[in-house]
Amino acid sequence: METLRTIFDPDFLLRYAVYTNLLVGLGCPLVGVFLVLRRLIFMGVALPQISSTGVAVALSLPLWLGWGHGAHQGEREHAFAIIGSVVASVLAILVLAFLERRHRGLSEGRLGTAYAVATAISILLLSKNAIAELGWLDLLKGEIIAISGVDLTATLATFCLVLATLWIFHKEMLLVSFDRTMAVTLRKNVVVWDLVLYLLIGLTVSSAVLSVGPLVAFGFLVIPVLTARVLAANMRQFFVFSSLIGGATALVGFCIAYRFDFPVGPTDVALSGVVYAAVFTTKRVFVLFASRNHAGREPVAANGLSHH
Repeated sequence: METLRTIFDPDFLLRYAVYTNLLVGLGCPLVGVFLVLRRLIFMGVALPQISSTGVAVALSLPLWLGWGHGAHQGEREHAFAIIGSVVASVLAILVLAFLERRHRGLSEGRLGTAYAVATAISILLLSKNAIAELGWLDLLKGEIIAISGVDLTATLATFCLVLATLWIFHKEMLLVSFDRTMAVTLRKNVVVWDLVLYLLIGLTVSSAVLSVGPLVAFGFLVIPVLTARVLAANMRQFFVFSSLIGGATALVGFCIAYRFDFPVGPTDVALSGVVYAAVFTTKRVFVLFASRNHAGREPVAANGLSHH
């Protein structure tokens, strides 16, 4: 409780990191649900890394163009990073989704290749950029303590736009993702709704990568959703549990990282994995126990009926 009081103190030095981490934990799983519904979990791995590659390319532009350091160099590079991240995320998901629909090549191999190449390019580009050494490499590794108020505001605005769109059009999004045949039968424009959903996913991924890095973005996109799928009995519970599990993990993970001086991002992701393993194992044990109980009672019931 003392740690909670400390991190939510208005004067806490890392308060922006706390709020941004919690925001990403609550918001990313709501988009990740659609990746799971569409069986595109591997895309959740590749997209954050591709987005970070867009950041790396954008940050390398001043170096390639020979621009010197001016009074507004930091603001210009941050703007480039946002543009690079959004463009890379949106283009990547559109291309990968198009190839997926056309059944061109092996999906897992395509995504694995995209992830590996994007990672290599990011490291190579940023290692030659002096500005990257001041913070971007830490961000890409999941170290998120240096978040500013501007970053928090930008993340909040993006997530509000994404979540408002999902709320208003959730029926269409679910129908297209869960039952495309029915959507076509009901004369829904599947291509348009696919495009809208992919744009929302791209915006969410790019915003999360710029705020907390690709490691944390992937962790919150996928792991809380897989955990919620074990517990949820319907779609409403699926969405609510995914968001709550992501938010709780983000909050507890930050507390643990602050208390024991761990990096926040890896702590969040590791805790998410522990929670998923615990929930999955508990559910399996419960189902196994219930099935054995049921099997043990059947002969007694049968004998009782035959006796009567």
